[in-house]
This record gives sequence, structure tokens and C-alpha cells, in this order.
Amino acid sequence: MVAFANGLAHGADGLEVDVHLSKDGIPVIIHDATVDRTTNGHGPVGSFTAAELARLDAGATFDAERGCPYRDRGHGVPTLESVLAAWPTTRVIIEMKFGTAPLAAAVVDVVRRHAAVSRVCLGSFQQVALDAARALAPEIVTGASHIEARWTLWRSWVRWPFKCDAPYSAYQVPVRFGRLTVATPAFVRQAHRNGCLVQVWVVDAEDEAQRLLDWGVDGLITDRPDITVPLRDRWVARASGPPLGADR
Repeated sequence: MVAFANGLAHGADGLEVDVHLSKDGIPVIIHDATVDRTTNGHGPVGSFTAAELARLDAGATFDAERGCPYRDRGHGVPTLESVLAAWPTTRVIIEMKFGTAPLAAAVVDVVRRHAAVSRVCLGSFQQVALDAARALAPEIVTGASHIEARWTLWRSWVRWPFKCDAPYSAYQVPVRFGRLTVATPAFVRQAHRNGCLVQVWVVDAEDEAQRLLDWGVDGLITDRPDITVPLRDRWVARASGPPLGADR
């Protein structure tokens, strides 16, 4: 929660979160399938209830070079519900990690209860989670799955000239996937031909952010909003040009 608040304070215009299901079926926000790396706990996320996850110390080892300043400050693993409630107007990309139909159903329930349908996009590598979400809640925007994004990448290689009807509205893709470069000018053009946004992760370097914006990507997912937000603002100012009637 501290990280989200910090990113928004730096001027980020949205959040990207990773969710898993707790033991009691509540979507919680954590990247890994286990709690070992980012908390003082041990074991799979799904072996803890949401209340137990909230009591873990997510600051126990963070920023060790500065003596773990967030340790023992009450920062546990938050729920998706707590984030949507804390920032009721902020746009959120919700990545359903190792996505299953039960996870999709739980996420849809939380989104609906918080009247967040118009400001979220559901994503997952797994087709089953997205298929379940689309069937349960066709009104909620989804991103492309791993295989759906791959099809678009392949089409970009052959310069596929046609628009492809798709059940999704965005691609959340990495710059590279192993040795494969995903984010290219051709991929962006193909995605836009399909009427979809391209949001690229994880972009922390100025030169890479500049290059992607120049190619026309629609969003940068970053761990360093202190670097990326000022660059975005400078890029937007240059792209907008001087106001009508101003001296050039």
C-alpha cells in the first residue's frame, strides 16, 4: 500500500497489481506464489487466510541496504478490496497470477461490489481465467492472454493487413520475453489495427521509455515512477506542441 501511494504521489495515473487467492477465497495482492521472498512468512499464498496474510510483515527484508526501514510497521499483504477502496477513482490493471476460474470469479465479485467496472482491466497469462472473466462479466475490460498476444506478435511479423475481432481491449506485454523481443513498432501497429491499447512492462530506464513512447505505446508499467513520470510528461508536452497561435 505504501508503494502504491508513493507511485501515485509521483504522478502515476494508474496501478498494476498481481492477485492470488487466499485460503479463504479472497483476492490478495502479491506477486509470487509463495510469501517467502517478500514477507517474513513461509509457504504458498493459498495456505494462508487473508487475515493471516495481513498479519505478515511485508517490510521485514525490504530495502536491506538502509536497514529495512519498513520492518515492524504493520505492512502486511493487502487485499484487492482494500486497494480499490483506498483509491476509488484510480485506474487499475489486475493481473490474475496463475489464473484459474475461481480466481476470476472472486476478482469479478470484488470489482462489481466496489463499482469499479469502468476503471479496471483484468489480465492473465492463462486463457482459462480470462475466458471465465469474460463469460461472467462481459462488461469488464480484459487484456490479451499469453497465446492471444503471441498471435498478434506473429501477425506483426508478416504484416497482417487486416483487423482481427478480439474479446480483449489491451495488451500488457513485456519488452522482451526471454530472447524474444515483443514490443516492436510492428507489434504496436498491429495492436492498434485491432483497436487495442499496448501497455508495456517493466520499463524503468529513460532511454527505453522514450523509445517506446516514440513507437506509440499507450502505457508504461514501471517500478520507477520517479524516473518514468517526468519523462512521460516531457514527451507529452513535446508531442502536443505549442498552443494554437503561439510563436514557434
